[in-house]
Amino acid sequence: MQNVLVDTDITIDYLRGIQYANAFMDSLWETNTAYLSILSVYELYAGMRDDEKEDTENFINACNIETITLVIASKGGELYRQNRTKGVTLTSIDCLVAATAIVNGHKIATRNVSHYPDKKLLKIP
Repeated sequence: MQNVLVDTDITIDYLRGIQYANAFMDSLWETNTAYLSILSVYELYAGMRDDEKEDTENFINACNIETITLVIASKGGELYRQNRTKGVTLTSIDCLVAATAIVNGHKIATRNVSHYPDKKLLKIP
C-alpha cells in the first residue's frame, strides 16, 4: 500500500470525531502508511484548542513524521515558482507539503484539493 501524507484538514476532522476521517486514519495506521509533515505538526499546534492537546499529541505520535530537507525545500521553491508563473499563488506550506510527497513518493490525503494543483498527488479519503 502507498504511503499517505495526511494534510492538516484531515487531521482536524479526525480529532473532531468526523466518521470518514476516523475510518480513513484507522486504515492507514493498520498498514503503517500514515505520514504527517512537520509543517502539519506546526499547523496543528498553532490552531489547537486547549482541550485537544493530548489527543493531538497522540495523533502526531501515531504517524510517521516527515521533516523538511534541503531537497524538499528546493523542490518546494520550484513548485511555488512554477505555479506562480501560471498565475496560481500557493502558500509556502502547501508547496512544501507537495514537495515532501513528490520527493518521498507519497500521496496527499486532503479535502483542500485546490491547494494542490498536481491532482496526481492526491488521495481523496
